[in-house]
Amino acid sequence: MNPSRAMDLSGIVAAAKAPPPPPGASFVIEVDATTFEAVLAESVKYPIVLELHSPRANAQDLSDAMAALANEAGGAWLLARVDVDANPQIAQAFGIQAVPAVLGVIGGQLAPLWQGTKTKEEASAFIAQLLQAASANGIVGRAQPVSVDAAAGPDPRFAAADAALAEGAFDQAVAEFDKVLAVTPNDPEAKAGRAQAALLSRVATVDPAEVFTKAAAAPTDPEAQLAAADAELMGGATQVAFNRLIELIRNTSGPQRETVRLRLLELFETIGPADPAVLKARRDLMSALF
Repeated sequence: MNPSRAMDLSGIVAAAKAPPPPPGASFVIEVDATTFEAVLAESVKYPIVLELHSPRANAQDLSDAMAALANEAGGAWLLARVDVDANPQIAQAFGIQAVPAVLGVIGGQLAPLWQGTKTKEEASAFIAQLLQAASANGIVGRAQPVSVDAAAGPDPRFAAADAALAEGAFDQAVAEFDKVLAVTPNDPEAKAGRAQAALLSRVATVDPAEVFTKAAAAPTDPEAQLAAADAELMGGATQVAFNRLIELIRNTSGPQRETVRLRLLELFETIGPADPAVLKARRDLMSALF
């Protein structure tokens, strides 16, 4: 792993320009001994999450949660499921003594995540850490859908925004999401899409090294610190980005403080309200404000 690559945003921006997955796309694949190596080889492009399971383990809730998380991620990672009863050699190769067990694979390197059952929220937190590690090492590709549910139709509200994102026209995508929010102001998908498009617009042409140099030289300059937080978030350092802005809120007041607070709330939208990093940062924000 090479943490210095966390500042290279070019691959992340390029991945964001890829067309969005079609509605009903599934990113869950059943793997056996004959397909295992080929699937893991894809980990040089995007993270693989291995779920080793058994029908005897009584862990269907975990499997359902993992599938939901994989499909919600839209190809940011691929869930590869292995039935250890049918493929005991795979479990033996990893030294797995009990299932369910979940492992990550980044660039061919294994990252044990957990054994036993987890809630969807707990699983999401582990996978968020895996994605941060992948991003820091430049592995930011997107998996292709394993299958597509033909019965699922597209949401026409986001067609123009999705087209703009696919073309790399991030400012236009922001404008298209604003049109949706003008009609449905509290739509969580539209708010998240707008926040992500705005972030991509801000970082698409920046030099990360220059951004961090300016931030280090001007620790109380809101613009410099906001730019550094953007770069950290895109590099996978989510908590570092949040902490930077919370510390700035503690040391500013008036309009400057409000500007930073609003940007932090926008960054929360890019990650998702249920993410553990967001939940912690919200608590820290309340402490900083009061």
